[in-house]
Amino acid sequence: KQTPIGYAATEEEANILLAEYNNNPWNIDRERVTLLLLYQRWAEIKLPKLGKSNQSSLRAAFKHCSKYYGVKYRSLRSYHMQDCIDNCGRGASMQSCIKNLWGHLDRFAMELDIIQKQCSDLLTSAPIPETTKQIFTDDEVQRLWDNQNLEWADSVLFFLYTGFRISEMIGLKTANIDLNAGTMIGGVKTAAGKNRLVPIHSKIQSIVQRRFEQSKGGYLFECNGKKLNESQYRDVWNELMNTLNMDHTPHECRHTFRSRLDSAGANKVCIDRLMGHKSKGTGERVYTHKNIEELRLNIELITN
Repeated sequence: KQTPIGYAATEEEANILLAEYNNNPWNIDRERVTLLLLYQRWAEIKLPKLGKSNQSSLRAAFKHCSKYYGVKYRSLRSYHMQDCIDNCGRGASMQSCIKNLWGHLDRFAMELDIIQKQCSDLLTSAPIPETTKQIFTDDEVQRLWDNQNLEWADSVLFFLYTGFRISEMIGLKTANIDLNAGTMIGGVKTAAGKNRLVPIHSKIQSIVQRRFEQSKGGYLFECNGKKLNESQYRDVWNELMNTLNMDHTPHECRHTFRSRLDSAGANKVCIDRLMGHKSKGTGERVYTHKNIEELRLNIELITN
């Protein structure tokens, strides 16, 4: 079945129209681009640049979007995308992959001027159950140090010595880092977690300084001089985990940080402050004040 790409008064004008179309078919009839067509083009241009394991996961995720293959992409809304996640019949891992895929497609559609906003920003997926969290072993932490020359390995080490969430790391601005004082101001989600003052562990000072000096867009961790988004970071995370033969999620760095502090005998209130958690006891919440030097002494209890 053939679809007209336009109409012309003369054969000469028609040939020019055809030449323009063949040169860049995405400049014409953006309203006609369906989900399937967009995915096929994205899979041809963007997908090969991702890691092999990630490519496989995203291809599998697309199969769960089949009911919308023929829908014009610019007509899709967040509730259509969310429908694919909620009714995929799979666990948290696949739901996260589907969410990740929509993020990729939305960014590609933005590049091609097919859409004006990214509906995928509103998507949610089931959290990975707490029981599946596995902390990094000492051997795995050492393996990261031994391979810190690998791209993005420094970001994993940053997580392990700060306890930051992905959103907190992505949103950390260089303006909120004091290299002389060795402190950072960051954090999101809760009243106790927002804008908390965190000492920079001595083991990652060189990482923070290097990233700080390399920053072009004002954020500590950037991709091509621009702020990262979560989908982008999960892509590089998955590829790095495959390279190092590890099986962890970014959030498991946060669990590891707390576990290592606890094992080292850190003060419970300091642990809560560093994690951005609200202390449980009323006395601890109201009467205990921990300054930055106390926090620094406790975070430095992590020695390996």
